[in-house]
Amino acid sequence: MLTNQQIQSMDVHILLSIVNMKLRNDFTSLPRLCQSFELNQTLLESKLNKAHYAYQASLNQFR
Repeated sequence: MLTNQQIQSMDVHILLSIVNMKLRNDFTSLPRLCQSFELNQTLLESKLNKAHYAYQASLNQFR
């Protein structure tokens, strides 16, 4: 699905769409998604935070 290198170079809105879709359909939390794909969670959150998106654990999505 995603690599840490792709996260760094991908358009933030496409990244948001992919991550939220995977969270909605396949994973119960962001840490589980990151663990499954061996992603750096800090890197992912930082990229999305820069575009003013924050992970909301209660909703299991970035908003």
